[in-house]
Order: sequence, then C-alpha cells, then structure tokens
Amino acid sequence: MNTNANHSSAGRTDTGSGAARSAAAGFLNDDFLLSTDLAKTLFHDHAKTMPIIDYHCHLDPREIYEDRPFANLTEAWLYGDHYKWRLMRANGIAEERITGSASDYDRFAAWAETVPSTVGNPLYSWTHLELRRFFDIDTPLDAQSAPDIWERANARLQQPDFTRRGLIARSNVKILCTTDDPADDLEYHRLLAEEESRFAVLPTFRPDKALNIDADGFPDWIGRLEQACGRSVSSFAALADALDERVSFFHARGCRLSDHALDTLKYAHADSDTLEAIFAKRLSGEPLSPHEVTAYRTELLVRLIAAYTKQGWTMQLHLHAYRNNNTPMFRKLGPDTGYDALNDLPLTEALSSLLDRAESGSGLPKTILYSLNPGDYPALLALMGCYQKDTPGKMQLGSGWWYNDTRSGMRRQITLLAENGLLPRFVGMLTDSRSFLSYTRHEYFRRVLCDWFGELAQRGEAPDDPELLGAVVRDIAYGNASAYFGFGEA
Repeated sequence: MNTNANHSSAGRTDTGSGAARSAAAGFLNDDFLLSTDLAKTLFHDHAKTMPIIDYHCHLDPREIYEDRPFANLTEAWLYGDHYKWRLMRANGIAEERITGSASDYDRFAAWAETVPSTVGNPLYSWTHLELRRFFDIDTPLDAQSAPDIWERANARLQQPDFTRRGLIARSNVKILCTTDDPADDLEYHRLLAEEESRFAVLPTFRPDKALNIDADGFPDWIGRLEQACGRSVSSFAALADALDERVSFFHARGCRLSDHALDTLKYAHADSDTLEAIFAKRLSGEPLSPHEVTAYRTELLVRLIAAYTKQGWTMQLHLHAYRNNNTPMFRKLGPDTGYDALNDLPLTEALSSLLDRAESGSGLPKTILYSLNPGDYPALLALMGCYQKDTPGKMQLGSGWWYNDTRSGMRRQITLLAENGLLPRFVGMLTDSRSFLSYTRHEYFRRVLCDWFGELAQRGEAPDDPELLGAVVRDIAYGNASAYFGFGEA
C-alpha cells in the first residue's frame, strides 16, 4: 500500500462517537497480527513498503482501461463480491438486499448490519483495513455508523485519484495479471500498455472453455475461437493448432502465465483417431460419455502444457472446488455467486499421471498447484518434490486460496511449505479478486508471514536476525515473483 497514506491514517482522529473511538483504540493498530518484536521489525522495515505483483486476479481489463470513478461504495465494494454475499445470507439478510433490486445504499446497509457478526472472520479485518487504507475511516462499521461512513467514503471516491486505475496505483501495484479467454482480442491490454505507465496489466491464458467440451456453450465458443484465429476449427488437430497460435498471441501481449480451474481431475489416455471422433461427436450434438470427456481434457491439457513449456510460462492449476451446489440459486443467479464448496475426491493418482506424462514429453513448465481443500497440501507437496529441477522453486504450492485465505489458512500453507519444501522460494500472495479495494489482503498476508517468522525465531528454530529474515520476507513479498514469472521480458 501507499505507505505515506498508511501512516497518515494511523494517527487520524476520527469523527465517530467517543465510545466508538475508545472501542477501536487497539483495533488494527500498527502492530496488529505481529506478536513479537522481530515480527514488527520484519513487517515495518522490510515487508510493508514492497511493491505488489498481483499475478492472479479477476479484474476486468476494460474496466481498468476506461478508468471510471465508482458511483458509490457499494459499486466498489459489494458488486460481485460473493465472499460478502455468503456472510450476509448467513446473517439472514434477504436476497433482495444482496443480489436483488434493492438500492445501493440498502445493500451497503445490509453489509453494515452484518459486519459486527463477522468478528473472527477475515472479512472483519479486511473490511476495516480497506476503510482505513483507502478512506482514512477508523470507525468500526455497523448499522449506526453506516450513514456517516457511506457519505465519507463516497466523497473520497469522487476524487480524481480514486478511479479504477487510481486505486491500483495508490496500492503500490507494479504488475497485475487478469484472467482471459483464449478467444479474447486483448485490445484493452494493448491500450493500457500504450497509455498506463504506473503499472502493467498483463493477460493470463485461461482455456477452461476449450477444456470443458461437455459444457452447453462449447460449440458457440469454438465459433468465437474461429473468429479470433480467422480460420476453421473443425477437428481436434485444428483446435490444438489454434490454441497454440493463441498462446503465441498472448505471449506477444506480455502473458507469462496460464491458469486452469480443474475442479475435478481425472486422467485417461486417447490416440489421435479417438480424439477426432470425440470432437466430431460433440460438434454434431451427440452426448459424450464421462470417459470421453476425461480423455479429451487429458490430451488437450497435455498439448497445452507443451505450449506453455515452449514459451517459458508458468502454469497454474486450481484444484478441488465443488461448484454450484444450490441448484435453484444457480438457475437464478448463475455461477460465482457464493454457492461453491470444497471438493474431497482423490487427487494424487490423476495429477501424478498428468505431470509425469508432461515431464516425459515436452517437460513441465514452472507450475503452481492450488487446492481449495487444505487436506490436499501434504500430497501436493510430496508430489511437487518429484519434479523440482533447474529453476529455484519451479514447483510451487499456491497461496491459501478462497476458503483458506484466512490467518489460520495462510499459516497452515506457510508451515507445510516450510516443513516440506523451500519457503524462502515462495512466490507469495495474490488477491484472486474482482475488487479494486482488495490489495489490503497483501498487507494482511505480509503481517501473517512476518509473525510466523517471528515465532520461528522465538522458538530458537531460526536466528533472531532481522537482516537475514528480512531478505527472505522481501523476496516472498515481491522479489521471488518478479524473478520467477519473467515479467521483465514482457
């Protein structure tokens, strides 16, 4: 974050009630989450001022380019934020005030009513961090403080440097990577590269629609891909060639990462004739068997991995989400609206088969493995160790993701990575967010990381050496990601 802004807000006298000021006096103070002197030194002297590389998010590049001011705090804070939506539902808030036709103020008021009950949830800290770091508001949010906070935050959002790009820049972001379909023209990335000098917005190759051959919209998506490539994609071989072409196109626009939502991972080999038959069958409108779907996904993924390896990219695999569990609400609101959960299917055999197949052929690219199920971490770490070579930290255990994006979840991921790999090679935090206000999550993560190292030294497991551990913290906060992804060549 902008450190000058942080320090100015820390000493600010709030206009809230005396009782609220008193209650908040120790809340989110300069040393929150930092339980040792070493942790405080590591954060304030090393981690705090490091720039941000947000290498996985869901911001819209068009929104970033057009750079409109937000109409109000609800637009900036609650639109599309299914983290908050889930908690409002748990608090008994009517759906009308969450995703329905309620006014923006009423939606904000519904969140304000819910916030006091989120104590202990990371969203309680994140909510108030965002109010402090972006708006200099120290008053705890609740039903009583909501009107004043609404007015003050909205006034700040109308200032010239509080547009979409202004919020990114003031958060000290140097690089952010959006999530983009292979058929996208990346025009807004091109325009941003020409016009924006404070930070870079780079695409990420996300070919889920190519892999999900059983999805209802697959034939229509093939039509989009044909338009992007300017030629027919009427066979599996043509599809593989078209995607390889799009990888090269993305690379020329600065892309250095791919990303895959592999909610369930199965493995099945198929030869070329079988793949052509599967592809033709799907385009003719015939249903595919589960085995055919698995074989198609496996073989296409193997070919994509070869393309990533050729370009020197990093491949991200997001594993074990269990999506759209509430059928009535899925039909009403669609995906990504707060009705996803953790998957607990077997993972190791299929993942090992995929990685081994790629390593035996094209070779594996740099790879980050995320699982929404933290029970998968030990298996992922053990498997990763079988493919480490050449690049420091080539195989990465991704940061605590989604339901693991908590203090305890971050600490679990950090601890297991340290005990089973090389924590100092970790590429660190990302937002995985659709919100322009979510960069305080990097601060939260850095505080948790520094506290973890402070406790390590306190137990005598590491030297109480701020310079030694400070260098590690700086690398995890920024330096490792900068070196690992190769953005300098973009």
